[in-house]
Amino acid sequence: MSNSDRSDSGLRDNLFASPQARIDSFVFDERVAAVFSDMISRSVPGYATIIGMIGLLAEQHAIPGSRLYDLGCSLGAATVSMGHAIGDRECQLVAVDNAKPMLDKAREQFSRHLSVSVETHCADIRKVVVCDASVVVLNFTLQFLPVEERLPLLRNICRGMYKDGVLILSEKIAGADAGEDRLLVELHHAFKRANGYSDLEVSQKRAALEKVLLPETIATHKKRLYAAGFARVDLWFQCFNFVSFIARP
Repeated sequence: MSNSDRSDSGLRDNLFASPQARIDSFVFDERVAAVFSDMISRSVPGYATIIGMIGLLAEQHAIPGSRLYDLGCSLGAATVSMGHAIGDRECQLVAVDNAKPMLDKAREQFSRHLSVSVETHCADIRKVVVCDASVVVLNFTLQFLPVEERLPLLRNICRGMYKDGVLILSEKIAGADAGEDRLLVELHHAFKRANGYSDLEVSQKRAALEKVLLPETIATHKKRLYAAGFARVDLWFQCFNFVSFIARP
């Protein structure tokens, strides 16, 4: 996470600090948008590293005149990272999210921290036609789609990319077997407790996310990316059950 993200981090996340009679599905509404920067920095190990590397990868692969997509942009941290990295290259940044409260805050970030324009869309990423793309980011986004709808999205992305481009796909994963999965989950929960979340918060948030976030194994992700048309897929980051891939058309 960049320094600008930290200074605009908003409120501390205590959404699940009190016992809830009913655990609803996790929704990216106004309440989540207000605390999201704090939430993700305390919940996703290595998030700041991933955001920083998205900028470095954009610097390496952004082609002048191309489009750089942040699909499921949330508060726009990846877009800001890319915008800072590409310098004066005439690339079009495109940020898409279907949650208006998140995108509204992202637009505030863009106006505050970027000197270049960002094309924003409040839309379902499955309905966005990717074209002329040299960099595409799916940063903890694919995991919220129904499993059967993930391959069509990746095919759309691959078809719309330059051959020298990159897809950066970050995901929460499932372990390769029950033992590994249990270990990764235990480590992740320990990480969250070390960052100030109580056992109640960890438990209630997990119950909410389990209804909408469907993790898969590394092998499943790689197989799908190849099926979508990508020629090479590399795992460049992993911390516990959070990973990031670089896929090349």
